[in-house]
Amino acid sequence: MGSREQSPSAEIRARLDHPIIDSDGHVLEFQPAYLDVLKEFGGQSMVEQFLETQGHGSVQTQQSQSPHAGYQWYHSTPKERAEKRIQRPSWRIVHTKNTLDRVTATLPRLLYERLDEMGLDFSVLYPTFALAFSTFTDPDLRRAACRAYNRHHAEIFREFADRLTPVALIPMHTPEEALEELEYAVGLGLKAVLMPSYLMRPGPGGRQWVDKFCLDSAHDYDPVWAKCLELKVTPTFHSGTQGLGTRASISNYVYNHIGSFATSAEALCKAAFLGGVTRRFPDLRMAFLEGGVGWACSLYSDLVGHWKKRNKTGIENYDPAKLDHELLWQLHRRYGGAMVEGKLDDERNRNLALYKGNPALGGLPEERIDEFDRCGISRPEDIAGLFVPNFFFGCEADDPINAWAFDARKNPYGARLHAIFSSDIGHWDVPDMREVAAEAFELVEHGLITETDFRDFTFTNPMKLWTHMNPDFFKGTVIEGARA
Repeated sequence: MGSREQSPSAEIRARLDHPIIDSDGHVLEFQPAYLDVLKEFGGQSMVEQFLETQGHGSVQTQQSQSPHAGYQWYHSTPKERAEKRIQRPSWRIVHTKNTLDRVTATLPRLLYERLDEMGLDFSVLYPTFALAFSTFTDPDLRRAACRAYNRHHAEIFREFADRLTPVALIPMHTPEEALEELEYAVGLGLKAVLMPSYLMRPGPGGRQWVDKFCLDSAHDYDPVWAKCLELKVTPTFHSGTQGLGTRASISNYVYNHIGSFATSAEALCKAAFLGGVTRRFPDLRMAFLEGGVGWACSLYSDLVGHWKKRNKTGIENYDPAKLDHELLWQLHRRYGGAMVEGKLDDERNRNLALYKGNPALGGLPEERIDEFDRCGISRPEDIAGLFVPNFFFGCEADDPINAWAFDARKNPYGARLHAIFSSDIGHWDVPDMREVAAEAFELVEHGLITETDFRDFTFTNPMKLWTHMNPDFFKGTVIEGARA
């Protein structure tokens, strides 16, 4: 179906000697069918509770169930939005003018039929509205919503498994909850999983804090990473941060959206590294989606730079006990002039000049001196070995920063980060599904990356991501033989 002329993406695909693997397409859920499955798990009352979270009930319930719902904005006046600082939520996020693409994102058979038109050989499919299901605060609704979604999508995509595979939703409020759903999802035959990048936890005084699972968490999530290895499923993450921190404009969605996915990805990736997850689980692979790779290049470089200055030996440069007081006062008197004249004879002034009593200058002996100790790093090159192989970064076709991942001249120790092609079909930033692969190839046409880089971007890196923990990921698919 679609245009009789060959699409730009199909033309690009015809020129390549390798498949194009899409690691992040999106479905637009057909809720009437999904609700039938949800009713089986939780009854009609669960269906009604769910509908309230989707904008079909009271504002109070909507807000309490999902931190990202934002429906209160639509039911408030401009004055109320300003007084209560209600951030503007997502709006006009799916196709209307391009009706064919709108329906394609909903109907598996139509999507399957149009893959060649899009230049795609295989696609891993993520939710749209269901992205928030694993963060519902009500535990019964959360678990029922995720379980119904997993069973429903396992069923409707089963006959198209040679070219399409949906992800399973894995709630992470507790390790036990995650372990249970991992077992259930893999038992359904699902082989890709989606976890939230973070959770907002209640704290003292009504304040919330961000749990990133890998560092300073409320729980020990090592059993979850171990279970992923056991079940051969790669954990992937795809959470926004709209409404949090500085992304809370009451009038501008674009302001809130830019950098939203990158922020959560950076927080979790940094926690996984500094929390020693990649040291304890060297075969674990993690993918952070829809945030691009620019933040990852920066994080990787920053980790190297920070380790060089703040490793367990380097941190001794800032030990207050090593300060030469005699030389310090001598230099003050020699070069301080009128600014210090008459001010160093008083002990109080000398203490002020030394910032004496300020704990930020010294800390306490019993505190962790080596903040990289969980990583077991003995030289800066070790950072590359604990970062580059384990992390993968979903990059959309229209992002020129994708080229940074392949620039071994600029990335420390000649690293090429694992950028993976993520079409984002089904969402507003892909106005025409037939053009997304061709748009990604523009980086080659503009001289920003080579054809070898493009091969890594669309084939080699995705193949590494999905088969490292599960060598049979593509067994029975149209690209089964491509791994060789």
